Amino acid sequence: MTNPLDLTEQTILVTGASSGIGRETARLISQLGGRVVLVARNEERLSDTLRSLEGDGHRVEPFDLSLTDEIPIWLKKVSVSSGPLSGLVHGAGIQRLRPLRVLTSAVLQEVMRTNLDAAVGLTKGFRQKGVCAPSGSVVLVSSVMSLVGQAGVIAYAASKGAINAVTRALAVELAPEHIRVNCVAPGYVQTEMAANLWSSLNQDQCSAIESMHLLGLGKPRDVAHAVAFLLAETARWITGTVLVVDGGYTAR
Repeated sequence: MTNPLDLTEQTILVTGASSGIGRETARLISQLGGRVVLVARNEERLSDTLRSLEGDGHRVEPFDLSLTDEIPIWLKKVSVSSGPLSGLVHGAGIQRLRPLRVLTSAVLQEVMRTNLDAAVGLTKGFRQKGVCAPSGSVVLVSSVMSLVGQAGVIAYAASKGAINAVTRALAVELAPEHIRVNCVAPGYVQTEMAANLWSSLNQDQCSAIESMHLLGLGKPRDVAHAVAFLLAETARWITGTVLVVDGGYTAR
């Protein structure tokens, strides 16, 4: 029986691959037969991810995505070593819990640079001749915070709302080049970044958030499945969409 999620012979670059959703996405891609280019700043943690992958042909490419203007040139170099990329997953991101009264322009710019500017730079680099294989797929990671309001996450929500808008614009612009662009919007997923946020909340606040997820809190694999679906042939007729993966959070 043919597996519609088969990624054999495809090389996919995954940012944020040192932890959380990015790491689990890389693992799943390897299990589906794909080769993975692992990207994050911490080479040691990327090596940990590499050891957990199935198959061979995977690569570790440490890079600081805050250097947004350098991303296209860097991606050219990566593709020389890895071969053309069939897919790009931007799972790297940062969260800063800052109520409006203490939010600074520096924090806002930091979050936007990593979450939004890097996404644009990566897609710009991906579409370059020789970098992208025919019929490429870009998957950006957004958040339910782009769809609902919550106090204290202004910068994060703004960056993820922009990701949703950018996804639609890029989908239209890159369709003639046979590149699909989509994003996933997870609810609260049990990752290190989420744990840092939860450590700043009291028990009642944590319980309230958990109760809003009709199916309970998510795990990185739940989001990785959605990303794989958008990368594979299963989503060949899907572009410009925001796929919500939130355990029912936004249904309430």
